[in-house]
Amino acid sequence: MASPELAAGDGSYDFHLRSLSAASRDSAAAADPASDPNLLESVRRVCEMCKEAKGASDEMVARAFPVMSKLFQRCAAAPTQSVASSGVLLLTILQFFLDFGEAVLHDADGSLRTFFRTCLSREFADPIVAERTLEFLIANKTKILSSFPTLIPQFFPLLLKLIASSGERLERKFSEVLPLMMSAGSFLPLFLSLMDLPMLVVALEKVERSSGTLIGSSIATIQKSAAPEMLLALMDEAYTGSAIEDAIGNAGSDDSGPLDLADPMFLDLLKDENDGIAAKHWTSPTISSTLQAAVNSPQSDRLKQSLKMAPRFLTLYFATALRDVNDSLLCALIPVVMSRYAAMFPDKVYSFEVRKRLSDFILAAFQRSPDIIALLKTELALHLCWAIGEHGAGGKNRKDVARELFENLELLLYENLATSRLGLSQDTGFDPMGASSRKSSQARLLCFVVTAIAKLATFHNELLPRARVSLAKVARSRTSDRRVWQRACDYLGLLNEPAICLSVLGPSTAQGNGPGIVNWSEGGTKMVAHIPFYLLAEQKEEP
Repeated sequence: MASPELAAGDGSYDFHLRSLSAASRDSAAAADPASDPNLLESVRRVCEMCKEAKGASDEMVARAFPVMSKLFQRCAAAPTQSVASSGVLLLTILQFFLDFGEAVLHDADGSLRTFFRTCLSREFADPIVAERTLEFLIANKTKILSSFPTLIPQFFPLLLKLIASSGERLERKFSEVLPLMMSAGSFLPLFLSLMDLPMLVVALEKVERSSGTLIGSSIATIQKSAAPEMLLALMDEAYTGSAIEDAIGNAGSDDSGPLDLADPMFLDLLKDENDGIAAKHWTSPTISSTLQAAVNSPQSDRLKQSLKMAPRFLTLYFATALRDVNDSLLCALIPVVMSRYAAMFPDKVYSFEVRKRLSDFILAAFQRSPDIIALLKTELALHLCWAIGEHGAGGKNRKDVARELFENLELLLYENLATSRLGLSQDTGFDPMGASSRKSSQARLLCFVVTAIAKLATFHNELLPRARVSLAKVARSRTSDRRVWQRACDYLGLLNEPAICLSVLGPSTAQGNGPGIVNWSEGGTKMVAHIPFYLLAEQKEEP
């Protein structure tokens, strides 16, 4: 006798299975298979009945699996113009695959990646799909970590776009998923992406203004469509002589203008998958102009929420790193952390909160693993030299501090010059690091020291004579590294042109508008005449 679940009727297993089978075969519904509201309910009922059945469970799963698999493929292959969202339906089918995959020998890895690439990449901004996705990952995190450990680390950029669009409403659930994103290949890129969460919000909002809603169209598809347009523009310039429009300048001057999606820095920000490459988009003029526009305009609610969430996510990231990550990854992270002190979203409260967390993490990392200090002594010295020169030893009023630091830099320079004259190759015996490696490290340090000396002298003019003497000694020393010698010669030439020197070597903050001062962030939109800066410096009135 058939069980009640298998008996005929509107609520029976056979009824729901026939409905799903018909939907997977219906050619009329192929364009939008998720448009039938009864389809999701039938999938849920089949899953529940397979769990509740005792003796007939294996038979029911075996009958349902081919239907579920075909329906999943049809929904995943639906056109991007589909009206109905297929995210919740696909997640329900994925749950069936995870629960009963072993019974039918099905590996759900391919299905999970298909969901991220074809569905979530288009529907990450859908509030219902976003919440259901996080709930799905939380409910199955044990199985995902054991069976598919690379899944979430690979798609963490897409999940960051999800939380950037959703805001604080899903912060708690996202925080449960965040530790799952950390692996050896995603550890460093994840830190950089968390630092740039506000910038990601700015980029998403710019895409939204340029191409409409974020739901239903893959940003990756929009990015690819920009390449043929750029190629046509280059061909037009080559054959007709017409100039390509300055998209970067337009993006900076008009925040509502079209987004320059051909810019590789925006492609890096808006990517869906982790490529393991450290982000370098802070050097992009497009990013700089977009940031300037974002700072000068009122902040959206989404951006305000991201400025609050990012420091909290960094706290969780650092706590997980200190608890679970080995010393080699921590050692690799610390120089990256130091490099981001001066490269973050220009909001005062956000910068204060983030810098506090960065400092606390470095101190905690040294306390947990003191050996890192010995491994990073060169990196620590380099960043300290950079900070001294970049910020003028604390400001114009710190004359005594600047003189003491300058003397220490001089001593460090002369000691290393003496070492280089003696020659490192004279050491005998086994050398685990190698003479060439140590000499390269020494040259790198000297480049930072020479730069710090030139910057300090530019900021504190009373140190100029001593700086010229120090740099001249390096320039006369033919035994020093070629890069150090070239840098010293360049700085000596700059020190002879005070106006140019102040613009190039002066501090990045608290500059005036005196002769020779150039706001490099406006370089793409300003015309610079071929007039020597030192001539302008000698003018008593406006030239």
